[in-house]
Amino acid sequence: MKKVMFLTGLLFMAIIVTACGGGNSSSGAGDNEVSLWVHTSDETPEGEAMQNIIDRFNEENEGTYSAKIEFIPRSGAGGGYEDKINAALTTDSLPDVLTLDGPNTAAYAEAGIIAPIDDYITNKDDLLPSIIQQGTYEDQLYAVGYSESGVGVFYNKQMLEEAGIDLSTLPTVEEPWDWNQFMELSETLVNTYDTAAIDMGLDDKSEWLMYAFSPFLWSQGGNIVSEDGTTAEGYFNDENSVKAFSFIQEMVKEGYTTITPVEKGFHTGEYAMKFGGSWTIAELEDYPDVEYGVMPYPTSPDTNELVSPSGSWQYAMAASTEKQEAAGALIDFMTSTESLTEITLANSVLPAAHSVVEEVQDKVSPEMNVLIQQNQKSAHARPVLPNYPQVSRVFQQTVSDVAYYEENSDVQKLLDEKTGQMEKALK
Repeated sequence: MKKVMFLTGLLFMAIIVTACGGGNSSSGAGDNEVSLWVHTSDETPEGEAMQNIIDRFNEENEGTYSAKIEFIPRSGAGGGYEDKINAALTTDSLPDVLTLDGPNTAAYAEAGIIAPIDDYITNKDDLLPSIIQQGTYEDQLYAVGYSESGVGVFYNKQMLEEAGIDLSTLPTVEEPWDWNQFMELSETLVNTYDTAAIDMGLDDKSEWLMYAFSPFLWSQGGNIVSEDGTTAEGYFNDENSVKAFSFIQEMVKEGYTTITPVEKGFHTGEYAMKFGGSWTIAELEDYPDVEYGVMPYPTSPDTNELVSPSGSWQYAMAASTEKQEAAGALIDFMTSTESLTEITLANSVLPAAHSVVEEVQDKVSPEMNVLIQQNQKSAHARPVLPNYPQVSRVFQQTVSDVAYYEENSDVQKLLDEKTGQMEKALK
């Protein structure tokens, strides 16, 4: 979680900087020129699309506003870009507009680093609910994601057919399977191939465990913390959490998944299924012999409610800018249907708005469309909390620990212990 740790030591500094009204984040530029920092390289498809969007903004707003983009690629473990943000906080030299990762919204807003942008965004009704959810803190919109992400169940068509599975009976976004049906499929595959049925990424001790596994809790009707974000007691250790984490444990205990998957096991035919996203589609281009499909997330049998992972990078306005109107106009332009469509197709990611879904659905693969449809219907943002990194870390540790079913057979006991840790994180 290095990517957000820079805030821990600088929250007080940022508040002082903002309160003192240093507020001249682009002091060397013209009155109508807006500065923008982004976390990617200008040589990536994403960066090229961003540059094209800025060029169009400048052309269409000539004589009114202009924008200059600076590319600051993130290095390993999130350095580079975050390091420059960190340094800018100490010198009051943030740009007018910046990009930030979805889970960081609350920390930036709480620290007074970014400003509300509700008044500047003209297409809020078009944006996916998950985009509004991840960008909103204390009922104000602080950031807008320019793309989305999601996870589906990738499956090897040949391996399923050889196991006697009729592909036409598999679940769809409109009619998803519940956990019990998914475990029945997994059992068939384990019996056929004598190995785990699916790589769920349980060896990835990172944000993946929060991102990919929290939807099971939400599908069950549970929550990680209270709605006001002040407590985990009675939420993270309630009956819903016990059921969700028991499902994860059962998948491991029965051998349906594994905590030590073979690298690229799905790609090479070791496993019949895998949790993956749009990035997996890109990876599988190097494995043309693998004929695959994508299923939606399995749901709680108690609710049958489809809930899927989501999260994206966003545009936000620095609270220190003196060019609010120009900065707001830029963010609004960059999150228009045309701009979002361009970056979605260029970067092969999921759309952030309903209108963009309509624009791209005929231009992408059937597998990508499953992810898009699932995302549009069921994406759920991670908790918007100032101390999200600490909360996420406890959740990640809980997923890791529950997978060791012999040591942690009492799921309620484990959740009570982890809830205590989460309570401390929330203080």
